[in-house]
Amino acid sequence: MKISIIKLLALALLFTSCQKYLDNGQLPAGTIGGSDAYISDNSISAIVTGSLAALNGSGPDDFPGLTGLYTDELLPMPNTSANNKIHMCYEDAISPATVNFWSSTYSKIYALNLAIEGINATNAQLYFKNQWLGECYFLRAFNYYYLTNLYGDVALALTSDFNVTNKLSRAPQSDVYRQIISDLKMATSMLPATYRDGYGSVTADRARPNLRTAQALLAKMYLATGEWQRAADMADSVIADNDTYKLVGLADVFLKNSQETIWSMAMIDDRITAEFESYNNSMPATVTTEPVSTYLVQVQLTDDLLNSFEPNDGRYTNWVRATTYTGITPTATYYFPNKYKSVANGAERSMILRLADIYLVRAEARTALKNLSGAQEDINVVRSRAGLSNTTASTETELQAAIAQERRVELFTEMGNRFFDLRRTGKLDAAMIAAKGNGIWTAYKQFWPIPPSEITYNPNLTQTFGY
Repeated sequence: MKISIIKLLALALLFTSCQKYLDNGQLPAGTIGGSDAYISDNSISAIVTGSLAALNGSGPDDFPGLTGLYTDELLPMPNTSANNKIHMCYEDAISPATVNFWSSTYSKIYALNLAIEGINATNAQLYFKNQWLGECYFLRAFNYYYLTNLYGDVALALTSDFNVTNKLSRAPQSDVYRQIISDLKMATSMLPATYRDGYGSVTADRARPNLRTAQALLAKMYLATGEWQRAADMADSVIADNDTYKLVGLADVFLKNSQETIWSMAMIDDRITAEFESYNNSMPATVTTEPVSTYLVQVQLTDDLLNSFEPNDGRYTNWVRATTYTGITPTATYYFPNKYKSVANGAERSMILRLADIYLVRAEARTALKNLSGAQEDINVVRSRAGLSNTTASTETELQAAIAQERRVELFTEMGNRFFDLRRTGKLDAAMIAAKGNGIWTAYKQFWPIPPSEITYNPNLTQTFGY
């Protein structure tokens, strides 16, 4: 990792004045640095909030769109510029200089390592030390979760000491998985089950991770490592908290602090979501002018995804929208994700983890554990909410296929789930060849290339296989 880039970006997190963000009132604000950084709950809250705020920039806010293009969920609109990351991802021809989550994610990890060290070392009297540390361990795990899912083997930086991190080589993904799980276990031992704000007070706001957030990501990690009982147990813990979490109506899922939300990404001043801007941007059902230049919506849903919905699936009705462009002959109709619909600031939030995902995680774990009736129950909970009849799948193989189908139509364009699910279940190559053909897809593209500048700076790093 490059010192100059990481120092500048990480220090920006520490020295930037925090704004109204991530709670129901004013967050601690002020310029913090040097030995004054860890002197109080107030100053540490501002630092941790900076790491939460950093998620809004350079990922994961554009993971959903880019990974949707990279797989089989999205394709570019006509007249979208050919020389941008939209076409790079759709054509599975990523330039690491243009699509670069590596450098920005390591700047976030550096800031978190610095915070963990500072909080652990301070002699200040802290009333909410466990919250701050738990949030930091969770966020480090979260950043590594997406980093390793994009790049495979990654450098495992667990210190802020540049003399160590500048010499790291890429660790095997299995080691990264173990570290993610370790960090999430630390988070579960520290975070409360209630949501807390930047002052450590109980809040209804779901923009900071809590115990259930860590357990939900742990459940997903245990699926990745094939630890089925542990995955089921973690999912049980979240689902059993039914005073806090419930499946809600399809039209309400993505509303701010819906009961389905386990963790959502707040924006500075809770502005409209990136998803609304990318897929909707107030484009009406009929347009007479070219939609890309007029509404700046550059991607659409693939026919493959559209055709995967069953008849009468409420998710299609609620979460897919169409626009017909009448300015050409013949007219053209395009289909877009419609999970985020509001132009009002603060009405919706970008979803990171939600309950339906965890029901399907448990269904997959139960299937592997031969609890087939339990898996059917979990699938049916999700299908019932969509207005569909119970699953007809009854064997282990049938249930695996049914779960994959439900995950596809339930979680489309959400946080890279399709990309990660296909690779985790060994179906990525077949799905990509079917969607894009051998001329575009080859197996090494399951992981992305890292920036050559990082290798130049640290020769112990190697390029991702195949690039």
